[in-house]
Amino acid sequence: MKTSDEILSLINEYLDNLPYERKPAGLYDPIKYVLSIGGKRIRPTLMLLAYNLYKEDPERILSSAVALETYHNYTLLHDDLMDNASVRRGQPTVHKKWDANTAILSGDSMLVLAYERMAKCPVEKLKPVLDLFTETALEIGEGQQYDMDFETRNDVREEEYIEMIRLKTSVLLACATKMGAILADAPQEDADNLYKFGEQMGLAFQLQDDYLDVYGDPEVFGKAIGGDILCNKKTYMLINAFNLANDEQRKRLQQWVNAENPDPRQKIEAVTQIYNEIGISQLAEQKIKHYFNESRKYLEAINLPKERKLELEAYTDKMMKRNY
Repeated sequence: MKTSDEILSLINEYLDNLPYERKPAGLYDPIKYVLSIGGKRIRPTLMLLAYNLYKEDPERILSSAVALETYHNYTLLHDDLMDNASVRRGQPTVHKKWDANTAILSGDSMLVLAYERMAKCPVEKLKPVLDLFTETALEIGEGQQYDMDFETRNDVREEEYIEMIRLKTSVLLACATKMGAILADAPQEDADNLYKFGEQMGLAFQLQDDYLDVYGDPEVFGKAIGGDILCNKKTYMLINAFNLANDEQRKRLQQWVNAENPDPRQKIEAVTQIYNEIGISQLAEQKIKHYFNESRKYLEAINLPKERKLELEAYTDKMMKRNY
């Protein structure tokens, strides 16, 4: 079996050598740019690790794995445009380096390329693979719409938020692990358990993102903390703060949410203080641990010797230790 580092090297080498022979260059250069500026490659790595549970040649499905990475980066390209974000992975976003129209059109072509790359899987697997990929892509769009809807709502419930992040984030991890199983001819029950494993891991991963945005070490987390607080993003943290605050805390929290052009440092410190008073940190840590433990139950249920699952287990352990 290959290690996760070996698999990551395979993915990056494959991406680096992808030919872009179609014209015009102005359409495809932004796509090459987006896929060249780094990233953890979590989704293709999960797919290849899941495949490697059953078969020893993960390089055989690199096109499908890279299709998922292409799709993921397409969503980021359009997210950055929608959010008017200036930087992604320390580099200018496509709509800043080029323009908004380029970001839209190159993003659209990136989605088509993702399908083209996915369709290079073995022909006998084409229907189940494309069915899973298409369902996942539709769910991610639904999750993004829920996220946008939440921006104008002050009554978002925790269960609504969990469903939104399941759709927007975790189903793509679930798709990756199940697709690896499908391509490796795994039993249906194992493929379904791998889907649930990826889904629960995705929930834990996104909730940890919420947590780290408030309590993470910027040096380890890789970006400045407090961004969600500054833009009043409806995260697990903010939703539960409103739900659990007493009248006085809720009033203070609402004042900061409504404040126009507040001092960023003051707002982050004040909202974090309210979170600390309510115990939001401990609540989030418990929820993260819950979903992580649930993911482990599904991994344990996979009908393989424990030693076959050690690399996938170690990789997902590492995913969840971004600041611990």
